[in-house]
Amino acid sequence: MNADVLPRVLVTGAEGLVGTAVVTALVSHGHPVTTLSRPDAAAHDDVRVVRGDATDPDAVREAVDGCDAVVHLAAYPNPWDHPAAEVFGNNTLATFATLWTAAEAGVRRFAVAGSVNATGLLMHPRKPLPERLPIDERTPARIADPYSLSKRVDEETLRAVCERFDASGVIFRLPLVVPPDRAEGLRAWVAERVADGPAEGWGWIDSRDAAEAFRLAITVPVEGAHVVQLAALTTMHDEPTEELIVRHAPGVERAREFAGTDAAVDVRRARELLGFVPRFDRPGIVEEED
Repeated sequence: MNADVLPRVLVTGAEGLVGTAVVTALVSHGHPVTTLSRPDAAAHDDVRVVRGDATDPDAVREAVDGCDAVVHLAAYPNPWDHPAAEVFGNNTLATFATLWTAAEAGVRRFAVAGSVNATGLLMHPRKPLPERLPIDERTPARIADPYSLSKRVDEETLRAVCERFDASGVIFRLPLVVPPDRAEGLRAWVAERVADGPAEGWGWIDSRDAAEAFRLAITVPVEGAHVVQLAALTTMHDEPTEELIVRHAPGVERAREFAGTDAAVDVRRARELLGFVPRFDRPGIVEEED
């Protein structure tokens, strides 16, 4: 592919919270976009739409025809709304079928929606604390639910596809993704669950920042497969992070001190690999800052 030509991108899960922001970002930057959309999903404007399911290799094969890159977002978003076997089976099969089929068709660039839950800490029934703060891509896993397990397997799937097909890709460990128009309600929801925060470093990210990270992941040159943590640089809480740690994670080792409301999440890898720096440090900012 000519380096001056924008990649043609297949997006799965395009109608979801993250997917909508990703499609908007890609289209606004001039990328030709195809979505693999369920039959009942409302289509985005200015995209090619193929109806089907990400678990179906035939549907993926049709959708990825003519594409240079894949952004894979389709998944059940939690372990509660479906039986455990269905959550794990759907998520892992969708990732495998999409990435493997696309790679067989010649695609060599992938960006995948993973989750901070790949550590298992947040959804663990016994709520274990992380061994160290800030959390990062090396945080040890303690998985005890089907959703977190599916997200951990997705990381290995990306590695296997990149190894087999000499491809490259990034899977993002996404925290809570906050669209501007839902910020107030989500901030109240997070405030009620502040005690669970150590498991994800009290992290969150604006949906527009998440979309920009995915755009960079299919345009910035990388080699091989990479797991990358994403988060805003600050928490959603008014209380200083050091006080949150004392109250909710006493005794947890700290690799550094946290100033003000700094998120207890290390996002250096995203900056070093992709040049990504989150723009929004408060939920609900409507006007983009220069």
